[in-house]
Amino acid sequence: MKRTIRTTALAVGALIASLALPAGPVHADAPAPRIDLRVLVVTDGGPATDAVAAELETAGTPYTEVDLRDAGRPVIDAEFLADTVDGRPRARFQAVVLPNDNPFPTGSAEMTALADYERAYEIPQVDAYTYARPEVGLQPAVGAGYAGSVDGVRAEVTEAGRSGPFGYLDAAVPFEDNSPTVGESYAYLSTPAPGADFVPYVQAAIPGRPTKGSLVGEYRHDGRRELVVTFVYNRHQQQFRLLARGIVEWMTGGVHLGADRNYFAVHVDDVFAADDRWDTELNCTPGDVDCPPGEGTPNPIRMVPADVDHATAWQESRDFTLDLAYNGSGSVDHRQDNGGADPLADKLIADRGRFRWINHTYTHAFLGCRQDVTVVPWRCATDPDGSTQWVSRNEIADEIATNRVWGETAGLPQRNDELVTGEHSGLKVTPQQPEDNPNLGPALTDTGIAWLASDNSRDPVQRRVGSATTVSRYPMNVFYNAGRAAEQVDEYNWIYTSRAQGGSGICEDNPATSTCLSAPLDPATGYAGHIVPLETRIALGHVLSNDPRPHFIHQSNLAEDRIAYPVLDGVLEGYDSLFADSAPVVNLRMADIGVEMRRRAAWRNAVDAGQVTAYRVGDAVTVRAPDGVAVTATMPEGTRQGGTGFGDAYAGALSGWTNTSGGTLALALPPSAAVPGDGVTLPADRTGPAVPTAPRTRVPAGVTEPVPYGAQR
Repeated sequence: MKRTIRTTALAVGALIASLALPAGPVHADAPAPRIDLRVLVVTDGGPATDAVAAELETAGTPYTEVDLRDAGRPVIDAEFLADTVDGRPRARFQAVVLPNDNPFPTGSAEMTALADYERAYEIPQVDAYTYARPEVGLQPAVGAGYAGSVDGVRAEVTEAGRSGPFGYLDAAVPFEDNSPTVGESYAYLSTPAPGADFVPYVQAAIPGRPTKGSLVGEYRHDGRRELVVTFVYNRHQQQFRLLARGIVEWMTGGVHLGADRNYFAVHVDDVFAADDRWDTELNCTPGDVDCPPGEGTPNPIRMVPADVDHATAWQESRDFTLDLAYNGSGSVDHRQDNGGADPLADKLIADRGRFRWINHTYTHAFLGCRQDVTVVPWRCATDPDGSTQWVSRNEIADEIATNRVWGETAGLPQRNDELVTGEHSGLKVTPQQPEDNPNLGPALTDTGIAWLASDNSRDPVQRRVGSATTVSRYPMNVFYNAGRAAEQVDEYNWIYTSRAQGGSGICEDNPATSTCLSAPLDPATGYAGHIVPLETRIALGHVLSNDPRPHFIHQSNLAEDRIAYPVLDGVLEGYDSLFADSAPVVNLRMADIGVEMRRRAAWRNAVDAGQVTAYRVGDAVTVRAPDGVAVTATMPEGTRQGGTGFGDAYAGALSGWTNTSGGTLALALPPSAAVPGDGVTLPADRTGPAVPTAPRTRVPAGVTEPVPYGAQR
C-alpha cells in the first residue's frame, strides 16, 4: 500500500494548532505518539455498526461505543480523541468505525475533529455502510453502476484484497439468498471515480455491464484512509462473517487485542449403546419418555463394524477427528444378549486411537430428579410432602466411575476430567426440573470432573457445578431417534408443521423460537433438499462466528443411512471452498474448548472493568492486565515476546493467549510492521455534505434456528 504524503512544516503547524495538540510529535527527535489499542465505534443503531461491534466483542477487542441517538452521549472533540500521557502524545483510539463516511450534520465540528485526529495520528476509518459517490472515491452508482439487491451474488476478493487484509479467503464471497420472498442484501456497485486513490478489495459484477464494482475498498484522500463498504449487512449474515476478520485487520493494521478463529468440533453421543427409534405411525419413540408406557415396540438403532470403517475413512478424507461419548454398559448388555459377542465394540476398541473419547456415564441414566414416566410429558417424582426426589450423590458418582473404569479397561484414550451426562441430566431442564440436582455438584467433585457438557439451547452460559465448569454444546437438528432419512423427515414434519397439516403444532405454540414449515416435506427429498442445507447453514454460521462450542449428534446418525455425514460434509466442504489453507478449521477437544471459553469470560470481565490497558509506541506493544488473566492478542508475523516468538500462526497473523509477567506483557513488532502516527498528513477539505442514512430495511434478523424439542438427548 502507498504511504501517505508528508506535509511541509507550515502545513504541520497549522494542523497542530487546529487540534490543540503539542507540537512535539512532528519533530524527528520528539517521542513517538502512544496509540491505545482500542476502537471507537460511532453508531446510529444500524445493523452494520452493530455487526462490527459484535465482531470486536466476540474477539475480545476493546472498543468504546458512542450512540448518536443518545442525547447524553459524549461530544467527539479533540479532548475526547487525544491527550498527553507522561509527556507523550496519546491517541485514545487506534481506529474509528462510523455508520457511514459522515454521519454528522453538514459542517459538524465533530466530523472535523475526527478528520483532524485521523490525519495527525494516521488513524484509519471504517465506513460501515455508505453509498457510492465521488465523496468516497467512487463514481455514482446511479447511472455508472448499480444499486439494488445482491441476494445470491458471488462476489470475489481482488488481488489487492488477497495480498492485503483479506488474504485468509480463497477468493469467493457468496452473498446469502435464503428466501425468494425476502430481500436480504442491498448494495451499491461502482468503479473508482476518475483520479481517486481507491483500491477495491471485494467486488462483484455490475449487472448489465462488463465491469465489476466495489463492495469493499480503500479510499485514500486528504491524508486519511477509509474502508468504504457499500453493502448493508447484519452480524449473522455469511458475507459479513467472511469479511469481519479482514475489516478488523485493516482498521488495526493487524495489531490488536483479541483473536478470531474458526472452530468446529463434533461430539457423537451414545457410542456402544443403542438409540430408540421414532415410530412414524405413533409419532413418538417407543422405549423413550415421549411414548406412553407400553405403547409401541422398541426398535433400536445401533452402529455396526462397517459404520466404524466408514467413520475412520471419512475422518481421514476430511482430516477431522470425531469425539465419541461412550456408554460402556451398551457393550456389556450386547454381549450378555449375544453369547459374549459384540463386533461393534471389538472394532471400535481396535480403532480407539483414531477417535477422541469422552465419558458419557455407564448406563446413560437420567441423573436429575427421579422421573415419573407414567405421564407424557414426564414429571419429577415427589415425596408425600411435595419435595422433589433426586438421584443420589452415590448413584451419580457410580455412573461416572464405573464407565471410567470400563473405558480404562478397554484402553480408550479418554480424559478423566471430561463428562457428558445422559441427556445433559443432572443440570436443570425446564419446565420439569428448573434447578440442578443438588447432588450433582458433590458427585462431580468426588469423581474429579473438571468439564461438564451442557445443552446450549437451554443452558448456554458457562458456569460452575461442583468442581466442574460447563461446556455448552450445540444440538444439531439431526435427531437421535432417526437412523433413516425418511424417519428424520417424518419426525421433522411432526414437529415443524401445523396441526391442520397433521403436525404437533409445537411451532404454532412457539413462533418466536422455532421454524415452521409452510407444508410437510417430501419423505423422499425433504432431508437432502431442506434439512441438510438448513442445518449446514446454521452449523457453518457457528463456525464462522469465532465460536468454539462443539456440536453434538448421536451414534444412530452414523448408522444405517448415516444421515449425519451430508451435514458434516456440507460444513467442511463449504468451509474449504471459502478459506485459504492459512485459516484451517480448529478442532479442539472438550477440555480445551472449556479452557478457551473460561479464558474469554475472564478477559471480557477484565476489559469491561477497565482493568486492561494496551498501547503501541512505534514497534513496541505494551499490555497491562490483572495477574492471572491471560491476554488475547493478534499480531503480525515476526512479533516477538522476549526472546521467543509470540502466539501461533493463523490466517496470516499470529494470535493466541499468553500470560503477563507481573501484570505486564511486552511485545516487539517486526520492522516490517507499519508505524502509525510517525508523522502528520495533509489537511483535508472538511466541507462536504452529510451522508443520508442508507437503506437498511432489507436486512433480515438472521436465521432462526429450529429448536430440537426433545429430538436431541
